[in-house]
Amino acid sequence: MGHRNLSNLLVLFVFGVACALAQAASSPEQRANRYLESVQKSPSLALAFLRDMPKGGDLHNHLGGAIEAEDLIDFAAQDKLCVANATLSLSSGACESSCDKTAARRAVECAYRDQDFYNSLVDAWSMRNWKRGRESGHDHFFATFSKFGPAFDNHYGEAIADALNQAAADHLQYLELMHTVGGLQSAGLGGKVGWNPDFRAMREKLLSAGLKDAVAEARNELDREEQTARKKLGCGTALPAPGCEVTIRYLYQVLRGLPPEQVFAQILTGFELASSDPRVVGLNLVMPEDWYVPMRDFNLHMKVLSYLHELYPKVHISLHAGELAPGLVPPEGLSFHIRESVEMGHAERIGHGVDVMNERDALQLLHEIADRKVLIEICLTSNDEILGVQGDDHPFPTYRRYKVPVALATDDEGVSRSDLTHEYLRAVETYNLSYLDLKHMARQSLEHSFLAGASLWVDAQEAQELPQCAGVDGVGSPSATCKKFLDANEKAQLQWKLEQEFAAFEKKF
Repeated sequence: MGHRNLSNLLVLFVFGVACALAQAASSPEQRANRYLESVQKSPSLALAFLRDMPKGGDLHNHLGGAIEAEDLIDFAAQDKLCVANATLSLSSGACESSCDKTAARRAVECAYRDQDFYNSLVDAWSMRNWKRGRESGHDHFFATFSKFGPAFDNHYGEAIADALNQAAADHLQYLELMHTVGGLQSAGLGGKVGWNPDFRAMREKLLSAGLKDAVAEARNELDREEQTARKKLGCGTALPAPGCEVTIRYLYQVLRGLPPEQVFAQILTGFELASSDPRVVGLNLVMPEDWYVPMRDFNLHMKVLSYLHELYPKVHISLHAGELAPGLVPPEGLSFHIRESVEMGHAERIGHGVDVMNERDALQLLHEIADRKVLIEICLTSNDEILGVQGDDHPFPTYRRYKVPVALATDDEGVSRSDLTHEYLRAVETYNLSYLDLKHMARQSLEHSFLAGASLWVDAQEAQELPQCAGVDGVGSPSATCKKFLDANEKAQLQWKLEQEFAAFEKKF
């Protein structure tokens, strides 16, 4: 063998040894990070990586929008509901006897024998096949809820089970689900007592008129729904569905597009319910932020929240704010919602926050949100579909630049035809995020969840753990001191579980 060939072999040998040593010296976390970097330009491989990655919690998920249209068709067919051909909206009552395409009111079950009819329902009840230009994404998206709404009436428990199974498929440990549990019973009570601008008197009138009974019925209804969900999932049986392993809590969902007396009654119900039922960890105000009543009464709603927060200081608040874009409302309407939600509404988290740079003194507001540790729930697909805001136009990178806590979320994953894994993929592809970036956001989702108890972290931003659980790396069992702490703090328990799942995931690389 010639000297040149020998030299080449020696170089290759040394190079191989160096690579092996470098590989051995790097941590599993670093290897997982390098692997994602290597497949960022290969969406199918990146998707497989992200599907298996532990993701912590989904903090912005509406039960009413979480279910796929195909499942809603099944719910509606079971209840013998009809579809108005003109609007593709559900209704009860007698359907026309035939499944003729010209019938004004066809039975939903006709869709099982007519693929065109089936397809039209899926398209009308979700964002599937929606195209920009024919109608706005905003209008199509929000119109879906009134079309399929009756399908939920007898199926909330089954819907909760479906949402939990989807969370498990996305490798989530925690789901915080927005749900108007109890329906509009308290809103109806507010309508009966009428509006009183004296908040103290308004609260007393509602409590005297039976609001506590509405709260008790809401708790009973949640009992029934969870029992149905557990039965569908097979929890406690020999073959439980994956969703049984996901911890679930609820945010009481207030419909802010109703008259003031009904919104006040719902907000009060949320505070009362969260104070008496540990499954309900807080409240949120929903319905399109740009609609007339939510715009007109935004300041009033913040004042109501401020007043009731003083009476129920332990109840958590997350608020939709800044789900707006220029042109959707007048410029003034873009200038204060996030600030008022934080400063007056006591929001600990903000859902969307898309129009933050249109707020007055936006840079100061970013610093304030960061200092207050208010997390922004980032819903990239929803913001694109509804507002047309994506890529560099989205403030997601700006929030990260100003050290504002952020976490990815789904919003209405059934309507959007998305899931949290694809939200992660979209973030990676659009913003060139690393595995370490994603891991940080997953940790932040649990850190800013409304789970009971103390956190595992002294500083979640820097992943600095508490002294009693120092050295947490997901490997092995906690020390006796750490276990005692975990047993007393539900939030820390799930954070520890997430770290263990990170360790198992990273070992694959």
